[in-house]
Amino acid sequence: MSGKRVAIGHDNVVACIWDFDKTLTPGYMQEVLFKEYGLDLKKFWKEINALPAAYAKHGISVSSDNIAMNHMLTYVKAGLLHGLTNEKLFEIGAKIKFFDGLPEFFEKIRNFVNGNERNRKYKITLEHYIVSNGLAEVIRGSSIAPYVNGIYACEFIENPLPPNFLDDNVEYESGDEIQQIGRLIDNTQKTRCIFEINKGCNKDPDININSAMDCIDRRIPVPNMIYIADGPSDIPAFSVVRHDGGHAYAVYNEDSEAEFEQNDKMLANNRIDAYGPANYTDNSQTVRWIKMKLVQICNRIIQEMDTVIKAAVGAPPVHIHEE
Repeated sequence: MSGKRVAIGHDNVVACIWDFDKTLTPGYMQEVLFKEYGLDLKKFWKEINALPAAYAKHGISVSSDNIAMNHMLTYVKAGLLHGLTNEKLFEIGAKIKFFDGLPEFFEKIRNFVNGNERNRKYKITLEHYIVSNGLAEVIRGSSIAPYVNGIYACEFIENPLPPNFLDDNVEYESGDEIQQIGRLIDNTQKTRCIFEINKGCNKDPDININSAMDCIDRRIPVPNMIYIADGPSDIPAFSVVRHDGGHAYAVYNEDSEAEFEQNDKMLANNRIDAYGPANYTDNSQTVRWIKMKLVQICNRIIQEMDTVIKAAVGAPPVHIHEE
């Protein structure tokens, strides 16, 4: 029973962890950015796909995960994305369109868990996190940002600190065009983000992702997590969450037969627990599944806590009658 000891007197946090592009939105956030600058996004992606082979001819190996971010910086340097700052990315975020039911669903499902009287008794609360290989500032500027507890996505640096900045007491200043990659979230980095949420690194900066920590001391146990995403790029995250007892759900655009077939194949290959349309309106299949799974998670937490409390308290003393 020692493995359950932290449940008593502690908050029991449940987490919905969301991908962004094509999970919460019908398209990619770069579409809004490139439209703003009058650029051809299809041409950009065509160049991205061709770059690894182009560099390989010269003996240079590049990562397909970070080449898109680097090529965007090349566009900035060439003047095609002139004046692109983090503030500009934030402003573009306000133009992001979401699937039906969003962002209101985030607050509704939070109230569904937090507003339940039984859940309140056991200090069960729901948090939302976005883990994306898109751009963090765009997400922060979108209408869904106020409803989430944390955003893990790619970051840009505008004015890189110079050599000897420590000696010269130079401090970072924003304002110029983006120049460097600050943080890169690729498909495998998403799993690291999940463990940061799991351990509570986002709540306590003294907790290092590589620090040894017993499962019972982690802020959000993986079995308390639901990971929702749209496709094969999220398979590493799906696998990590399911392996440790969490839940994986895939969504597809209702207008895309190819996405539907893709999700069905992932289910057949045991990559996910279930899938449904990216529709977050009341009583949609996806909303009903998420609600069902949250109820199951909350019931399990309550049952585990009751078992621990009963074991800790033990039976009361009774009068002994000797014959």
